Amino acid sequence: MDPLSIVDIVNIAEYEIERPSYRDQIIKFKKNRRIQIGELVTLVFENRETIRFQIQEMMRAERIVLEDRIQEEIDTYNQLLPKLNSFSATLLIEVTDQAKMREILDSFIGIDHGNTTSLKIGDSVVYGEYEGGRSKEDRVSAVHYVTFSLTDQQVSQFISGEEPISFEIDHFKYKAETVINEMVRESLSQDLL
Repeated sequence: MDPLSIVDIVNIAEYEIERPSYRDQIIKFKKNRRIQIGELVTLVFENRETIRFQIQEMMRAERIVLEDRIQEEIDTYNQLLPKLNSFSATLLIEVTDQAKMREILDSFIGIDHGNTTSLKIGDSVVYGEYEGGRSKEDRVSAVHYVTFSLTDQQVSQFISGEEPISFEIDHFKYKAETVINEMVRESLSQDLL
C-alpha cells in the first residue's frame, strides 16, 4: 500500500468544509473494517483512507498548519499502513465503566506478548505482531497496533472466501473469537490486492 504524502492532505480550512460529508463516508467505510471480538476488544483495520482521516482529524484538533509538522504527522501515521500481504489494525480495549477501567485494563496485561491474537483462515493461523512500547510489566494501554503478515497462499485463501475466516483473542484472562462476514472479508481483501 502506497504511503500518504503531503499532496493527499488538505489544509484545515478546506478540511472544515469537506469534513461533514467526508466523516460520514469514513464512518460508513469503517463499518466493514471493524470487528468486535467478545465484549471488550475491537479491531479496526487501517488503510490509506482511515489513516488520511486520522491525519486530517489530528491536524484539525491540534491546529497543525506548518508543512513540516504536517509531514511529521504523515510520517508517523504512515507507519500504521499495512505492508504487502498484511493487515494493520488498531486494537481497542473498550471499557465504558470508568470505575473499573484500571482493573479491566490490568487484566489484559500480556496481551501484546506471545501468540494471543490471531487470524484464522480455515486451518491456517496467522499470529498478530504487536507494536512495542504500548505496555509495561504492570500497565497496559487501551490502544494497540497489531499487524498480521500473510503468506501468498493465505492471501489467496482470504481473498477467495472459500474457508471460514475468524479473528481470535486467546489471553489467559480473555478468550473470544469472531467469524467475519462476507462484507468485512470483501473490504479487507482490498488491502491485499
